[in-house]
Amino acid sequence: MKKIEAYIKSYRLSDLTIARQKIKGFRSMSVVFILLPLMILIVLTGCGTAAKEIQIRSQSNRLDVFTEINDASPPVQGFATLTIKASIKTHLARYYVLESRESIHGKQGYPFLINIDGQAETWTAEGKKDSLPLYDLDGKTSHNPEAGEGMKYVIEKKIRLRAGTHKIFLGLPADDYIKEVDITLKEGNAYMLEFKPIYKYKDYPTRIPTYLKGIKEYEVYLNNNRI
Repeated sequence: MKKIEAYIKSYRLSDLTIARQKIKGFRSMSVVFILLPLMILIVLTGCGTAAKEIQIRSQSNRLDVFTEINDASPPVQGFATLTIKASIKTHLARYYVLESRESIHGKQGYPFLINIDGQAETWTAEGKKDSLPLYDLDGKTSHNPEAGEGMKYVIEKKIRLRAGTHKIFLGLPADDYIKEVDITLKEGNAYMLEFKPIYKYKDYPTRIPTYLKGIKEYEVYLNNNRI
């Protein structure tokens, strides 16, 4: 009789354990179902915010902040010169089957929006096919984020603006990306402001950043000093 009672108790305990495990499983699934839509909403909201900001900043409310100049232009009292350089590499057109045919990726005329203290200018870059080795000399996967065949876009513009502190806004309408920095320029000096791309990661077969996943952010350098 004692053996039977012990068996019944053990059966009930194991049954209870299974029930508890099922409840935990349901709870975990519930958390996933709740969090997943929220994560998607956050991502979409972020993209929408960037697109709206780009639309707003593409409109000038001032026209007296900067003037584009050439290398032969002489210095002007009270002003500084600033060269703005930015680049990005994208996949070739139709690399992703589901990508919209309206996408500028891999085509000519990639737009870079610059807004300085309310004066806006959109500079377009003609793309050049860029092919870098996927493997290094030892036959290992290259860790160069721009390894592979794609389209490279580069802008480099020289402008004149008053000495002092300025807000420089960069927007990529084709990638819903924005970046803003503050810089201070001294009268009579020449500066280089460079936006260097940092790409998103791919996970397979090696976790490395790659242009094929799109832009993650830009690191910004003023005369080679990161800001």
